[in-house]
Amino acid sequence: MLSLSSIQASDVEALEQFELENRAFFERHINARPASYYAAGGIAAAVRESQRAESADSAYQFLVRNPANELVGRVNLTRVRRENFHSAELGYRIGQSFNGRGYAREAVRLVLEVAFGRLRLRRIEAGVRPDNFASVKVLAHNGFVQFGRSTRSFQVAGTWHDLLHFERHES
Repeated sequence: MLSLSSIQASDVEALEQFELENRAFFERHINARPASYYAAGGIAAAVRESQRAESADSAYQFLVRNPANELVGRVNLTRVRRENFHSAELGYRIGQSFNGRGYAREAVRLVLEVAFGRLRLRRIEAGVRPDNFASVKVLAHNGFVQFGRSTRSFQVAGTWHDLLHFERHES
């Protein structure tokens, strides 16, 4: 149904359009990116940084496309820790007009295949606000188990939020 691809220089234009179209939607749920990200050349610089991080085995960012080849979202593995942990943190975002179609669930399933397969990771963590019921469902559907909760642990637009902590181990 969906495909994942590492971010390439040729994706900058589509990524700029996706990020600008969904900026307000994303910023209602997560902290805003710096203004420099949206300035001329900002997303291209972020793509180059993504490629450097992938080469350094410290983070992996993927674009999510539907069968019509539309960019519908992003899924990321960040804070990769190899020695003693073999773990990473999961993050994902699906464009507003593509919500409710099962794309997040499928994108997470696909990135777990990459994480536990090609990348040989053993544990993936994810953090979700308790009021983000859809993401909690996505994680549960993909075998994540909640292992903790931190209170007033991060701030979005001046408001402090709790965070639920989930993990998934290689099967």
